Amino acid sequence: MTVADGLPGWVVLLASVLVFVGAAVTLIGSVGLLRLGTFYARVHAPTLGTTFGMASILIGSALYFSVLETRPVIHEVLIAAFVTLTTPVTLMLLVRAALHRDRTEGSRDVPAVEEAENLVRPGNG
Repeated sequence: MTVADGLPGWVVLLASVLVFVGAAVTLIGSVGLLRLGTFYARVHAPTLGTTFGMASILIGSALYFSVLETRPVIHEVLIAAFVTLTTPVTLMLLVRAALHRDRTEGSRDVPAVEEAENLVRPGNG
């Protein structure tokens, strides 16, 4: 006899599907990291995989443990808040550092600072 024997079948099935979907999305993001060509394209796949995969896995976990009533769901909420706040910030810092490096090395793959400012300024049309 296991702890999950007392759970309704729909909870176990739904939690399993959510965890599986989350793992699959995270795997797709990891594969995207390997397959995409440039650094700027590569940073998007794992970020999206982490965010959507994490959300699906945590929803499945929260559902399972809420019905099981072995611990509060606050753990999953805290994990979701931490990952949701740190992943985009990390992406932004990595891209800015790479952009600075590429501009100082004179790479033609990224626009110069003056060109980027002209693209962003309102009224250019």
